[in-house]
Amino acid sequence: MFLPITVRVEKRLEIPPWLRLAVPVCSFLVALALASAVFAFQGLNPLAIYGTTFSRIIGTRIGLSFLVVKAIPLLLCAVGLVMAFRAQVWNIGAEGQLLLGAVAAAGLALFVMPEAPSAVLIPAMFLAGFLAGAAWALVPAVLKAKLNVNEVITTLMMNYIAAKLVEYLIYGPWRGKATWGFPFTDLIPGNAVLPTVPGTGIHYPTLMLALLSSGAVFVLMEKTKLGYEVKVFGGNPELAKAVGMRPAKIIIACMLVSGGLAGLAGVGELAGVHKRLMYPESISAGYGYTAIIVAWLARLNPLACVLTALLMGGLLAAGETMRTSFSIPYASVNVFNGLILLCVVAGEVMLRYKVKLVVRRSVGHEA
Repeated sequence: MFLPITVRVEKRLEIPPWLRLAVPVCSFLVALALASAVFAFQGLNPLAIYGTTFSRIIGTRIGLSFLVVKAIPLLLCAVGLVMAFRAQVWNIGAEGQLLLGAVAAAGLALFVMPEAPSAVLIPAMFLAGFLAGAAWALVPAVLKAKLNVNEVITTLMMNYIAAKLVEYLIYGPWRGKATWGFPFTDLIPGNAVLPTVPGTGIHYPTLMLALLSSGAVFVLMEKTKLGYEVKVFGGNPELAKAVGMRPAKIIIACMLVSGGLAGLAGVGELAGVHKRLMYPESISAGYGYTAIIVAWLARLNPLACVLTALLMGGLLAAGETMRTSFSIPYASVNVFNGLILLCVVAGEVMLRYKVKLVVRRSVGHEA
C-alpha cells in the first residue's frame, strides 16, 4: 500500500479578511529577512540600516517630503493604467508617455511662451503635457483598435523612441547655452516652476491633480456608461461586441486617459523637481514601469492606488537613503527593492490561489 501525493493549485473562491492582512505583512517580513542576509554578507548591520532608514523617512519632514515626491508620478501613471488594464488593454508605455509630457512642457516654457504669467503658463503646461502623453498613447491605441496589433509590443517600443527623442533634443537643438556643454536644456523660467509646500519639495499642484485623478477615474469607472463598457469589455470582449459596444472606442478612450495622466506626471517632474529637460532616466526613474506594480497591488482600484503609490514611493526613498547614508552600492539597493517587490507580488499570487496536497490511496497485492 502506498500513498502518492499530488500538488494541486486552486483559485480561492473566497478570501478571508485576516488573510488579506496577513499575506502582505508576511511577504514584507520575508523580503526584509532575505535583504538582511544580503547586507550581512557585505559586512553591514541590517538592523542599523533599517532603523536609520525608517527614522529618516518617516521621522523627518525631509524624508516624508521625499516619499511623497516619489509617490506623485507613480500615482498619476498607476491611475491611468488601472483604467486601461480593467479593459484588458495592456499599456506598458507610461514611461514614454511621461517623457513626452515633460518634452511638451519644456518646449512651452522655454520656447513658446516663456514670458507668460504663471497663472497662464502653468495650466498651459499641464494641458500640453496631458495632450502630448495622450497623443503618444494614441498611436498604439489605433493600431490595436484597427489592426489588432499587440499593444504590449508597440507601447514598449515607443518607450525607447521617446527616450531617444529626449536624448536628441538635449544633445542637439535644445541643449542649453548656460550648461557648460552638458546635455541639458537651460532652466525653465521662474514663472514656469511649480510652487511647493513650504519647507518641503512637494509640488502641490501635481499632487492635487494626482489625488483628483484618482477620484475622477473611480467615478468614471463606477458611475458612467463608459466605465460600465470598460468593465464589460475587459471581462468578456465577445459579450461586449454582441450587445453593441464598440471595442475601438473603448480601447482608444482608455489609452488616451492613461497616456494623458502619465503626461501630467512628466510635467510635474520637469516643472516641480528637475526644472529642466535632462537625461530620460533622470526625468523618469522607471516610474512608468513601477506604476504597473502600483496598479496591480491596488487590485486595479484607483482609490487604493493612493496607498500603494505611497508604499512604492517609500521603497524608492528607502533605497536612496540607504545609498547616501551607508554608501551601499546601487546594485545592492536594487536587490533590496527587487526583493520587496518580488515577495509582495508573490504574496498577491498566494492570496488569490491556494496549494492543496491531494493524497490518493492505492492498494497493491503481493504475489
